[in-house]
Amino acid sequence: MYILRCRPVILVLMMYVLGSAFEGRAQEPAMRNGDVLTLEQAIAIALRDNPKVQNAALDVQRLVETFAATRTRRLPSFQFEAIGSQQLTPINFSFERGVFGTFPGVGPIPAENTKISTPMQPTAVLTTRVTQPLLQLYEINLNLKQLKVKNEIAQEELRARQQQIIRDVKRAYFALLGTESALKAAAENIKMYRELDRVTGDYVAQQVVLRTESLDVKSRLARSQYDILTLADQAGTQKQQLNLLLGRDVLTEFTVTDVVEADSSEADLTLARARALEQRPEVREARLKVTQAEGDRRIKKADYLPDVSASFQHIVNANFGNGLIPRNYMNVGVTVSWEVFDWGRKKRELTEKELATTQARNTLKDAERAVVAEVNDKFNKLRQARQLIAVVAADREAAVENVRVLANRYKAQMSLLKDVLQAQAQLEQANHQGRQALLNYWTAKADFENAIGEDR
Repeated sequence: MYILRCRPVILVLMMYVLGSAFEGRAQEPAMRNGDVLTLEQAIAIALRDNPKVQNAALDVQRLVETFAATRTRRLPSFQFEAIGSQQLTPINFSFERGVFGTFPGVGPIPAENTKISTPMQPTAVLTTRVTQPLLQLYEINLNLKQLKVKNEIAQEELRARQQQIIRDVKRAYFALLGTESALKAAAENIKMYRELDRVTGDYVAQQVVLRTESLDVKSRLARSQYDILTLADQAGTQKQQLNLLLGRDVLTEFTVTDVVEADSSEADLTLARARALEQRPEVREARLKVTQAEGDRRIKKADYLPDVSASFQHIVNANFGNGLIPRNYMNVGVTVSWEVFDWGRKKRELTEKELATTQARNTLKDAERAVVAEVNDKFNKLRQARQLIAVVAADREAAVENVRVLANRYKAQMSLLKDVLQAQAQLEQANHQGRQALLNYWTAKADFENAIGEDR
């Protein structure tokens, strides 16, 4: 009679074991409403809408506009100036008798001392000037090259920001998957413990089992209910964090898809180091900054050269009267400006640029060493995460077998219910560890891809 009355408990346990053994072969229905969001979709949305990525892209565009504006400095400049004034004192011109000479039959010119004054009325001077830089073109072209380097640096900063967002999205996505997986497991536990609580309660009423067994089941049920509440709140927070990374309303509801099994292919560490040194934005940016520092030194060295420009000028005078001042005149020529003595300022500024170049080279070496060390670390963690999957798979297989054996022993009255429950708890832990090991593997893989500079 005792065995017959215990069969419903055993049936519950065996059904749960069977469900655990085939976990992962059938997808559970979504626990929350909302559109399905795949990892690829999340990455695409983040790269498009994340504010930090958008600002980095705008920095690149700003430098494009700055380059286009600086390029116009190589072309002639057109300037127009107008000066209007009111004479407060007249402009007087005095010519002594015969200042322009004495001629036969004519006499001295002028014949007597002459004084001429400009009228007291508003006057104007209009100047049109066209200037074409000549020797300055060398420095302008150096500045244009520097702007190209700055643009490339901004593009590498954009790549670094994109790669960081991709890594953060993957981490947040896998963390949410882990929480929802634990949430599903907790829901299954509640179903099992409720059924066990009902059956054990009947047995206590029939005085078949001790009340302590019923209290043990109730305690486990209460713990599972608390766990599912905590996990649900944690999943809600993680969704908000993921929405924040995606650059959208944090209250947007969605569901996530499951991850595939671990990739069995092994990465080549030597090749990974080489790819990292070639692809990592930090290294490429450090190299560009060396080029930038060398360009700054060349620009500073160009300060020793004089400014030489070709110019054309047209001046028009208005209202000066009497025809003594030409109404308009034009000239063309060359303008030279050169600071001959600078008290050693240019030399010291050039030395400072040379020191900055040395600093940039040192920074490049340090960045390369740091990248190699990071690749080694992420490679080791990826290898460990792959090995851990095999370990937890063996633990789970052993836990499934242990539950099956103890359930059969309980059926034959050779073990206690608490032993079966303990074995079931170990199986739950093994299932959770297996799921977590898989998510940890994909997180480690994402970190490794980020370490070698992959853009996706």
